[in-house]
Amino acid sequence: MQEQNSAEWQAPPPPEKIEPAEGAQISEVGTLGTIFFEPGRTFEDLKRKPRFIMAAVIIALLVTAYSIGLQYKIGQAGLRSFIAEQIDKSPRSSGLSAEQKANAIDLQMKISSYTRFALPIFVLIFLVIGGLFYWGGAKAFGGNGGFLHALSVFIYSSLPPAVVGTIANFIVMAIKSADDIDLAVSQRSLVNANPGFLVDGHSSPVLATVLATFDVFAIWGWILAAIGLRLVFRLSSGSSWAVVIIIALIGVAFRVISALLSGNPA
Repeated sequence: MQEQNSAEWQAPPPPEKIEPAEGAQISEVGTLGTIFFEPGRTFEDLKRKPRFIMAAVIIALLVTAYSIGLQYKIGQAGLRSFIAEQIDKSPRSSGLSAEQKANAIDLQMKISSYTRFALPIFVLIFLVIGGLFYWGGAKAFGGNGGFLHALSVFIYSSLPPAVVGTIANFIVMAIKSADDIDLAVSQRSLVNANPGFLVDGHSSPVLATVLATFDVFAIWGWILAAIGLRLVFRLSSGSSWAVVIIIALIGVAFRVISALLSGNPA
């Protein structure tokens, strides 16, 4: 009986081997370069392992450097003149005395001196919000990925335009005279890479804002974002572009509202 039982007994099959998750094939430092020349390969690697810290820090530093450089270029007198112009454009300034206007200008100058150093934090918050929008949009179209994937796509699609655009802006800043810089229309960029320069930003701030949407650097970022969403979230090209365009239109709407309220192109 024992021999029969031992003959019938068979060892249980071994448990299925669990394949380890595929790791990143490009280092985070490497992705900072490959995104310029091999965006598809970069986004495929971000699908395996989302990364964004170094790229986000670079973008925040570039935006801050441009803001500080622009203020340094026009000087304290130019900044004071700009603030005075903005106060005069406000309907509430009609009842202010000369002394009150001077105090308001001094206060704005002091606030400006502090807020420019907090700009990296604002940029990082903006990047997180952008990642949330991409994540929600990709999920709405049936995408497969998490928030960190969306954040990686948003940041890495913004990196090449930010780097090249900032370099171009500093070149123009070095060449251009401070007297020829209009701070009201140059806070986003000094490079005329969009049709917004065809209209007067002071008389038609909303139209200038809408035209500025079709910026070479912005379009470059949209193309990268569509590639990233398609590869990282496994979306179709149509769905990827739908997410990018919808979120771009939301951004345009906020900029148009800002132009209406401030009277300056946004």
